[in-house]
Amino acid sequence: MNLDHLSCYRAMLARDRRFDGLFFTCVTSTGIYCRPICPARPPKLENCIFVATASAAQEAGFRACLRCRPDASPESPAWRGTSTTVARALRLISDGALDKGSVEKLALRLGVGERHLRRLFADHLGASPLTVAMTRRVLLAKQLVHDSDLGMTDIALASGFGSLRRFNEVFRKQFGRPPSALRRHGERGIGDPPELTVQLPYRAPYDWEAMLRFLESRAIPGVEFIEGGDYKRTLELDNERGLVCVSHAPKINALSARIQIKNLSLAPRIIARLKRLFDVDCDPHAISDVLKQDTFLAPMLARRPGLRLPGAWEGFELGVRAILGQQISAPAASALAGRLAKRYGAQVDKPSGGLTHYFPSAHRLAKMGVTDGGFPTMCAAAIVAFARALVDEPSLLEGSVSYPEVVVRLTAIRGIDPWTAGYIAMRALQESDAFPNTNAALTRIARNAGLNAAPADLERMSESWRPWRAYGALHLWTNE
Repeated sequence: MNLDHLSCYRAMLARDRRFDGLFFTCVTSTGIYCRPICPARPPKLENCIFVATASAAQEAGFRACLRCRPDASPESPAWRGTSTTVARALRLISDGALDKGSVEKLALRLGVGERHLRRLFADHLGASPLTVAMTRRVLLAKQLVHDSDLGMTDIALASGFGSLRRFNEVFRKQFGRPPSALRRHGERGIGDPPELTVQLPYRAPYDWEAMLRFLESRAIPGVEFIEGGDYKRTLELDNERGLVCVSHAPKINALSARIQIKNLSLAPRIIARLKRLFDVDCDPHAISDVLKQDTFLAPMLARRPGLRLPGAWEGFELGVRAILGQQISAPAASALAGRLAKRYGAQVDKPSGGLTHYFPSAHRLAKMGVTDGGFPTMCAAAIVAFARALVDEPSLLEGSVSYPEVVVRLTAIRGIDPWTAGYIAMRALQESDAFPNTNAALTRIARNAGLNAAPADLERMSESWRPWRAYGALHLWTNE
């Protein structure tokens, strides 16, 4: 990413929050890198190097500032809308691909050579894949040291380190002191249940009400529950079960996630899923700059400048909900999905509020089938076929397969139409440029606005929205 030196310096002097996370200032005289909003005395221009990501700063040998805390910065969206290979690789890294695997294996999953993948990372992020993975761990660990009351061993596990010794070693190298030296309060008492609270910073504005409305209208009873402005759900990951509650913290431009799970080593993957579900890493200003040039979309952008693209907690769950909704209303599809969870999913030991069940896995439904419960025969068959497809190819909706290929493979499953396949892929992969031109709602909206509503016409209309066509579609849906 090319950064204009003088423009970055002016933004840093102004401490302009619009640039928070878009670049970092590396100060050669101190060896420290900072956010543009750092409250410290600004360095001289000749002592500044500007980079697009925290990983690039650490790759160059700079240490994170203890005052402005780069760990609390919105994650850089530098890769969004540029290299789909880098975007897919980052998703896999956030899901732990490099915790035990190698860069070579990561490249193989993406269908590219290792050397080419390293070159893409250098071009788009200014750092190697391993540095990106390590930076994520270090900054998450630093955030947990500051903001949680977990013990150091729990923090080491929750931030992706394999051992306390390795955690302490990396922390001392990065910050010149042990992690306990940064703690301002006591630790959780021995025997207390582990509950992890973590902030998910975003770049303002964020339309939290619109996000909740979208999720609430599609929520699966017993699995998801929205109450008092909070999103709550059950979760099951690697045979471990837990709960999560996400609320809005607008004063600090973040979402606050409370995670309850015994195995804290799963925390990085849970956090990565929540970031995708709530689209916290997008840059609303970059999206608006493109979409507002369309006179049809401009008024919608003005009304909802912080609209985000809802992702998915898990691709299989989203796909089942979408299949059930192919021929019926959204409330009816949600009711059926809730019945499916109650019939085939495990029950919560201690039900909390409206959370009573865990959604059944693809392996469970592929093995058991959907044979009773009053489900439409064709939907039941499509769900089982979908489950078996994901059992045969678990990586299909995990980011290693490209969006167009995912759509092709999903439509090959009997009972999944092109619109449903595109919708599943768009939300499960967080594909910013996806555009469901065959969607009946978009067709109706375009027709009511006096526009040509044929799929080919909608496709042509959306060309000027690239690479943010999915956000354009979302604005149309929300405006209906």
